[in-house]
Amino acid sequence: MRVVLQRVKKAAVIINSGEKREIGEGLAVLAAFGKNDTPFKCVKMFEKIKSLRIFSNEDGKFDKSLEDIKGSLLIVSQFTLYADCKRGKRPDFTGAALYKDGKILYEEFLNAARASSLNVVTGKFGADMLVELQNDGPVTIILDSDLI
Repeated sequence: MRVVLQRVKKAAVIINSGEKREIGEGLAVLAAFGKNDTPFKCVKMFEKIKSLRIFSNEDGKFDKSLEDIKGSLLIVSQFTLYADCKRGKRPDFTGAALYKDGKILYEEFLNAARASSLNVVTGKFGADMLVELQNDGPVTIILDSDLI
């Protein structure tokens, strides 16, 4: 599983040029699932995300987690995080989970997030979406489940 976390003041997703879902302060999470991912990895990744100390304390130091600030999550599936651009000019996405497997893993990740006390807003798996965000800091962090 690969995720890109962006600390945000606000973020939104517009699904299929229609419905808009938004959050205030928290994290925008772009999430992709690989062929070797499991539900356990999804839960482990969420636990890491919610407890990362990437929000500032009163002295401006990274000292608070998403849980500490009672922030929100905007979770958007983005299989293109598995792009392999080593050869040629067209990305290869064979490392990404197949659609049906990716959807199951996405739901497992969402279930872990929804089981927390955090406000969780989502995109729609497999849909065309526009993502709007106001990156705070900017702070952007990349996580890979194979490395945590």
